[in-house]
Order: sequence, then C-alpha cells, then structure tokens
Amino acid sequence: MKRDLIKTGTFAVLHFSVAFAVAYALTGSAPIATAVALVEPACNTVAFFFHERVWRSLPARVTRSREGAGVPTG
Repeated sequence: MKRDLIKTGTFAVLHFSVAFAVAYALTGSAPIATAVALVEPACNTVAFFFHERVWRSLPARVTRSREGAGVPTG
C-alpha cells in the first residue's frame, strides 16, 4: 500500500505539471491553467490509485478462479 501511495503521489506531481503546461499553452492564462491543473489531475489521481489497486488484484483472482475450476495455471 505504501508503494501505491508513493507512486500515486509522483504521478500526481507529473500530471499536475503537464496539465498546467498544456492549459497554459492553450489559453495563455495562468489562473485558468492553475484551475485546470488542480481539478483534472486531482480527479485522475484518485482514479489512478484505484485503477492500480484493481490491476494488482486481478492476477490473484484469475489464478484462484482457474485453480478452483481445475484449469492449469501455467
């Protein structure tokens, strides 16, 4: 879980930076770019955290379901 939080935090910093740069390049307005850079990446950062958690749990579920069904796992 700690690694997930660190990875999510570094992703957030990167995403905020890219969002600000793109919004500023498109609008030429620092206040608008700041607003975009705060809202959009914040939503995506939360989604990314849960996305990573789901993906991390998938192989275990697939392996368990195959073993329960008598399907060879590899």
